[in-house]
Amino acid sequence: MTERTRGRTMYYGKGDVLTYRTYAKPLAVPPVSESAYAGNDNVIFAHNIKFAVSGESFLTSFTEGNNAMVVATDSMKNFILRQTAQYTGSTTEGLLAFVCRQFFARYPHVASITVTGDRIPFDSLAVKDGGQLAESGLVFRRSHNDHASATLEFTRLESEAAIVSHVSSIADLQLIKVSGSSFFGFIRDEYTTLPDSYDRPLFIFLNIGWRYADVNDALDGESGRYVAAEQVRDIAHHVFHEFNTPSIQYLIYQIGLRILTRFPQLAEVNFESSNRTWEIVIDTIEGSRGSVYTEPRPPYGFQGFSMTRGDLAKGESAR
Repeated sequence: MTERTRGRTMYYGKGDVLTYRTYAKPLAVPPVSESAYAGNDNVIFAHNIKFAVSGESFLTSFTEGNNAMVVATDSMKNFILRQTAQYTGSTTEGLLAFVCRQFFARYPHVASITVTGDRIPFDSLAVKDGGQLAESGLVFRRSHNDHASATLEFTRLESEAAIVSHVSSIADLQLIKVSGSSFFGFIRDEYTTLPDSYDRPLFIFLNIGWRYADVNDALDGESGRYVAAEQVRDIAHHVFHEFNTPSIQYLIYQIGLRILTRFPQLAEVNFESSNRTWEIVIDTIEGSRGSVYTEPRPPYGFQGFSMTRGDLAKGESAR
């Protein structure tokens, strides 16, 4: 998170601002064929927020120790927590935008804000109700699996707060496919010790980000154009299952094609992936299809890739 003012980096802020809002406005999203996700009741609307401000007015706090224009980071924390109660929408991006605009209105000397919000997921639990299992609606389990996230950058244009960049994402996705992946045909020379693999388990760590053609689609949960991280996650599951992939690069490309096909309101999809495939210990267990593996030794391979609607226009099609 950086901000440049007249050629220099200058910002400060507050991290790990944990907000647990209950009974926020429910979110409903149109269905996609790969996902059963249709929305969130938002009984627990929880986030970990990182908030940074910048502007020429803060320069003297660095150069002269003059704090006259400094908003204490503790005040930022209190502002975020209290403004969370005033938010009437249903999306992470909408909450972040609301807090930033309110902060600009309260502190007119702030020139720009960068804010990230990681959704803290809580899963509803099933309990017996009249002899049948049904979601409790009162008891939830904290999840430490993948989570939705968003980052917005605002700048002040005259009296208006304008979004200059944004990204929504599903972070910390970890997927293992036990068969149906391969890796062969790469350059072999005096530095090569890796054998060809024609059917391997593939364990990947994956972050998927996306940008909207119109950022307002991310802020309004009622527009019918909001892209839920849970649906993006489920699309990744399906593509991983369906394709026999010769590399992680090819896998994420196919995931990107599917996401862009399902969500025409998106302008770009990007990926950060890494290969965490297990190291084999016992190849064949007698009388079984199974093998035995252990954690791979470091280092690990990684990939970065972005796609736009132009990738669809080239004639590629998602299934």
